[in-house]
Amino acid sequence: MSQQTASPPQALPYAVMLATPLFFSTNIIFGRYVAGDTAPFVLAFLRWASVAAILLPFALVRQGAAVRAVLADHWRLLLTLGFLGMGLSGGVVYLGLSLTTATNATLIYSTAPILIILLERLFRGRAIGLRETAGIALGFAGVAIIVLRGDLTTLARLTFNPGDLLIAMASLSWAGYSILYRAEGLRRLDNMSLFALVAGFGALVNLPLAAMDLASADGLPATREAWYATGGIVLISSLLAFSGFQYGVRALGASVAGMFMYLMTPYGVLMAIVFLGERLEPFHLAGIVLVMTGIGIATLPAKLFRRRR
Repeated sequence: MSQQTASPPQALPYAVMLATPLFFSTNIIFGRYVAGDTAPFVLAFLRWASVAAILLPFALVRQGAAVRAVLADHWRLLLTLGFLGMGLSGGVVYLGLSLTTATNATLIYSTAPILIILLERLFRGRAIGLRETAGIALGFAGVAIIVLRGDLTTLARLTFNPGDLLIAMASLSWAGYSILYRAEGLRRLDNMSLFALVAGFGALVNLPLAAMDLASADGLPATREAWYATGGIVLISSLLAFSGFQYGVRALGASVAGMFMYLMTPYGVLMAIVFLGERLEPFHLAGIVLVMTGIGIATLPAKLFRRRR
């Protein structure tokens, strides 16, 4: 009887973490869906301005003094985070989605974990072992297959899809954002307060280009469905996804919660096929195998690869 009573609380964090990568993956699906109906930087501005408007009041109530102190001391860092995480990894992603498929974007963007390893090596002197090197090589090979669409003559002709290249740039930007987000000076804030503050700077970064699109009267979502999708990006891809991940980290620990995020790739590809009608080509399958294998080898805990004696 006692085991049945204890079961739901034990199962809940795992259920939440099974859903959380799905919530994150919806950003690319929604973004691709509205690509022709909403200007990319307007969409990014609406997303992050809405998130900031919802979360900042709570952040000020919870940690008002700390929020003001971090804002005064580290506004340049916060602006950089807004530029990397919500500008290049926001408006640029939506721009890229107007030029490539959600399947390609999901697979290319999923390489961010191995890009983090490379950036930490370049700028922080992190040691990279043979296992991580092999994983990085496999991951990049998978991305190359996707970008080249399985055709080596694309490399000779240099006829790359610009959308794929924009998504690759956004993935690199997200890797840089992920490293800077852990900066020592920002640790006075809890995750929700820091996320709210960075979202506000993300809205500011996207505002100039969004204003240009709005001035042309072509920027706002053009249909009711586009407005629904924009709301989905705010509520599902941002608020629910963030809240679910933070709950998972508190309940299960960062390492276990992080393992669930590997589900973003299969979730994203499956939703692109089901909801957007995209085709899964042979080069996608090859890319999935190489990218997922490479990410796993490069980022999974080393103890999983040690032989048991």
